Amino acid sequence: MSEQTDRPTGQAAGQSPGQDAEQPPRHDTREPAGQDSRETAGQAPEPPDRQDVGEPVREPSRAERVAGLRPGYLADLAEDTGRFFEPPRTTCPWCGSGRLTTRLRTTDLLQHKPGRFVLDRCDACGHVFQNPRLNEAGLEFYYRDFYDGLGEKRLGDTFGGRARMYRDRAESILPYDSVPKTWLDVGTGHGHFCATAREVLPGTAFDGLDFTDGVELAAREGRVEHGYRGAFPDLAPELAARYDVVSMFHYLEHSTDPDRELRAAWQAVRPGGHLLIEVPDPGSRYARLLGRWWLPWLQPQHLHFVPVANLRHRLAELGFTVVAQQHAEAHDPVDLLAAVWLALDRAAPREDAPWLPRPPGALRRAGRTALLVAGIPALVLATLLDRFAVRPLAHRLGVSNAYRLVARRD
Repeated sequence: MSEQTDRPTGQAAGQSPGQDAEQPPRHDTREPAGQDSRETAGQAPEPPDRQDVGEPVREPSRAERVAGLRPGYLADLAEDTGRFFEPPRTTCPWCGSGRLTTRLRTTDLLQHKPGRFVLDRCDACGHVFQNPRLNEAGLEFYYRDFYDGLGEKRLGDTFGGRARMYRDRAESILPYDSVPKTWLDVGTGHGHFCATAREVLPGTAFDGLDFTDGVELAAREGRVEHGYRGAFPDLAPELAARYDVVSMFHYLEHSTDPDRELRAAWQAVRPGGHLLIEVPDPGSRYARLLGRWWLPWLQPQHLHFVPVANLRHRLAELGFTVVAQQHAEAHDPVDLLAAVWLALDRAAPREDAPWLPRPPGALRRAGRTALLVAGIPALVLATLLDRFAVRPLAHRLGVSNAYRLVARRD
C-alpha cells in the first residue's frame, strides 16, 4: 500500500486518503493537554514524584491499550453493524446507470472487524463501488485504529520505508515540469512522500493536506512547509490557482465523492499546472484472479474504483489534458505476497484486538504463531515471484495493480 494508500476523504466523514491516507474524524483517546485542576483553582501543585523527575513515564503495552479500548468497541458493536451503512444504491454513482451486478463480497481482511462488504460493478461504464456504502459512523468505526491509534506505528513504519516509490512518483512530473515551484500533496498523511520528493526537487515548496492530525505532525517535523487540515473540497477555494502541481496518490478510492475531489483539484492547480493521480486499477487481471485476496480491494476503506477511461473522460470535461498514462510505473509488486499473507492471517487464530470480546488464550496464540511460521516459505516464494517474475512483465500481462495519470490544466 502506498502511504496515501491507503484512507477516506472529506465528504461524508471527512477524509484524507493518500500516502498516509485520508480518513474521517475519529475518537481521540489521548488525554487533553492542560494544567492540573489544583493549579487552575489557584492552588500550588504538589511536587512531582520521584518517577516524574528521574524516570521516563512508561508507555502502556499493546495489551494494556487493547484492554483500555475494548469497552468502547464492544459498546459500538452492541447493535448490529447494519447501522454503519447507508441504504443500498440502485444506480451507478459515476454514470447513473441502473445496470449493476455484484462484483465482490468480502469481510475486513486486515483488521478483522465485524461486518460484510459488497462491491458492485456498473455494466454500463465499469465503475466499481461499495454498495451499500459506509455512512459517517461506519467510516469512523472502521478507520479507527487503522492509520492512527493501535495501527499508527505499524502503518507509519510501512509508509516511512517506501522512499524508492516516493522518488519514482516525484520524478514522474519531470518531463512536464522540471522545476515546479509549488506542490500540494492531497492525502499526505504524515508527509513521508513530500520529505522524499524534496530530494528530487530541492527547489520546490511542498505543502500537504489531510483530514487527520498527521498533517500537523508532518508540518512540525518539517516534511511539509504548510499543512492544511480538513476536507479538500472545503479548503480548495482558499487554495485557488496556487499550485504548479497537485498530487493525489491513492486518495480518490477513499473519497465518498471522487468527482467533488476532482473539481477541487481543478481549483487548486494554476492554469498550465499539472494534476498527478494514482489509483488502483479495477481492470487488473489480478483483481479477477486473486478475488477477495487482491490487496487493492481493501475493504471497507476503499469506496470507489474508477476505470482509467472514465477518469480520463471526466478530466477532459473539467478542462484538463491528459499528457501521460502509466501502468507499469504505478505497479506496486506486492500482489502475491499480500494475497498469501491475507489468506494465512485469515486462517490463523486472531491476535488480540479491542473489538474481540476477550483476549485469546495461550493455546490460540501458540496456534497463530505456528501457522504463520509455517507459512514463511510461501511468503518468501510470493515475494520472489512479485519482484523478479511478475514485475518486469506486469503491464504486458495486464496485472498492474494501479495506474497513474498526469494531466495539465488548460
